[in-house]
Amino acid sequence: MFIPVLLFGLGLLLLIKGGDWFVEGATGIAHRFGVPELLIGATVVSIGTTLPEVMVSATSAVGGHGELAYGNAIGSIICNTALIAALTIAIRPSKVDRKSLSTPVVFFFLAAAVYLYRAYVSGSFSRAVGLELLGIFAVYMILTIRQAFRNPAPVTREAELGDGPTWKSLLLLAVGAILIAIGADLLVDNGTLIAQAMGVPESVIALTFVALGTSLPELVTAITSLAKGHGALSLGNIVGANLFNLVLVSGISVTLAPFDLPASKTIGGYNASLVVDLPVMMLVMSLLTLPALVKGKLTRGQGVLLLCIYGAFCVFQFFL
Repeated sequence: MFIPVLLFGLGLLLLIKGGDWFVEGATGIAHRFGVPELLIGATVVSIGTTLPEVMVSATSAVGGHGELAYGNAIGSIICNTALIAALTIAIRPSKVDRKSLSTPVVFFFLAAAVYLYRAYVSGSFSRAVGLELLGIFAVYMILTIRQAFRNPAPVTREAELGDGPTWKSLLLLAVGAILIAIGADLLVDNGTLIAQAMGVPESVIALTFVALGTSLPELVTAITSLAKGHGALSLGNIVGANLFNLVLVSGISVTLAPFDLPASKTIGGYNASLVVDLPVMMLVMSLLTLPALVKGKLTRGQGVLLLCIYGAFCVFQFFL
């Protein structure tokens, strides 16, 4: 038990430092090229912090563990929204750039419609579904990059001097992403071993421990973004990461190894994935994004409500 605990701690340290460097590099690039921070958060930062989910789900799918790949993606979306975003909002409510936020939100619900249709109609995810999700990812990236170049933010002299040379920002971004990926891998592998040694049911590990472990990069970047006064970057990162969990993480894992919807847990004879996991995913994303798009701001009440939902979700996974 000592070695897993030691490696778990090392992974956490790598995540913290990697998150700090990644945020610093991302904001430097945003200022240098005149790209809004929310847009950078929804693309570059989100891809970097989604790397752990991609690696875990792809490895799980190829190894024949489709339930782990499914639980990692859906659980990460719930954790990102109802825990990480909720904490961010509860600590420091902020205004939202509705124009920059609208694109990733629309694409998320589009991808969710594809995912939910397959889940409720056929109960399985074929390779064609994976390709559909990856296609949505490609279209999103193209449109987002075009938007960034068509509507650049003015580059101030202060921002240029404060962020240093471009090569430094790119280096921080790359090294930060590598540390995040290595740290998350160490944390998830050893965190799972610790959980199993403590007798935690394997059926809930994917939706809770693994999802929380692979979502720690989002938590770290959210905390460091708040500390540095970049709240918009934090929200953009979370929404973008949720989209990528559906189109990139699920897309890659399903394309590599198609699998059926997990049915190991039921409620009144119904698949818990259909009556709890997927509905909760849609509920928390709706509570986070729709009020923000309508009012242009996030409130502390939203954060508290989302935290309560996440607590209830975890109680259900472990005790019901």
